[in-house]
Amino acid sequence: MKINVIRPGELGAGERARWRELQKADASLDNPFLSVEFAVAMDRLRDYVRVAVIEDGNRIVGFLPYERHSFGIGKPLGGFLTTCHGLIAVPDLKIDARALLRACKLTVFDFDHLVAGQPTFAPFESDVRPAPVMDFTLGFDTWLEQVKTNSPKNLKTVRYKERKLGREHGELRFEWSSPDPGVLRTLLNWKSDQYQRTGRVDRFAQPWIVELIDLMHAERSPDFSGVLTMLYSGDVPVAGHFGLSTATTLVGWFPAYDTEFAKYSPGIVHHMQMAEAAAASGLLMVDMGKGGKEYKDWLKSGVLYVAEGRVSRPSPAAAVHWMGRTPFNKARTIVMDRPSLYRAADRVLKGFGRVRRSMQQDTDAVAKDPTGAG
Repeated sequence: MKINVIRPGELGAGERARWRELQKADASLDNPFLSVEFAVAMDRLRDYVRVAVIEDGNRIVGFLPYERHSFGIGKPLGGFLTTCHGLIAVPDLKIDARALLRACKLTVFDFDHLVAGQPTFAPFESDVRPAPVMDFTLGFDTWLEQVKTNSPKNLKTVRYKERKLGREHGELRFEWSSPDPGVLRTLLNWKSDQYQRTGRVDRFAQPWIVELIDLMHAERSPDFSGVLTMLYSGDVPVAGHFGLSTATTLVGWFPAYDTEFAKYSPGIVHHMQMAEAAAASGLLMVDMGKGGKEYKDWLKSGVLYVAEGRVSRPSPAAAVHWMGRTPFNKARTIVMDRPSLYRAADRVLKGFGRVRRSMQQDTDAVAKDPTGAG
């Protein structure tokens, strides 16, 4: 086999077509984060993006998109932004993972959302996790029956809040795949507020991430699209989501809502309506991503599996990386495994967010009136 490393933007039309062909041939690869369009967009914005093109004879048998950071540290494409990564390859392709790293000039490759069971990386998987999905293969009504079975009480409560929101603030209207950049900005502002309110890092404070989302929002093709949805009560937007889709799968990415309507649980109301719209548009699945939120357990009607793990070649850089990452990974796994710990950690972060916001407001007030005279 021959492995050539280039930037995704350097892929020719034939290579991009082969990428799409390989992706469509394997159901486990039906995820927009594995699409060539996402790799090319990332390459436009980040200098460290690469793709290994794997050939057997004169035939391309696989692609591995990745990030190459200082000291040969390899990370999945999109890193913390994405919920799926791996080899886009012919089924059952197995190559020497360390030889692949050597060709990519990597000392280590750390993964946490890899398509589980890929033969090249399976020996290096340390943990495999379920990622809940809404499966519409048998139709929306069948999915809804599963949701009712999962938790009839939750479904009843959400439907009650949905009707109450419509009565008190105006008839509900759901918009699927909005092209309006103003609607996207409304959603991103809500999400930034959520990050700050809950003590998380505001991803949209990094301009390149906002630019990436703008690029993805502009994508419109049968194989890959950015999908912006918004729920309105009357003429007022109350909850939305931006995600990416292939021809058959929508992946959850950035959901958010207006906190003024929090008592109506607008996020869950939106998800229910998004599921119906996704099924009506011909999609077969909404991938909600692994871990974190309890609502996923009762909205799911199936699961996919993603793996955590690490491949390395002997080197001082790999050893230092292992010492720095292993305690964090273990702690995260312990927290994600125990709902009570996850809720406690969430409360701590929200408390930190409130303190940080209060301090920022005090700082802003002093900046506006340094004398304190009002």
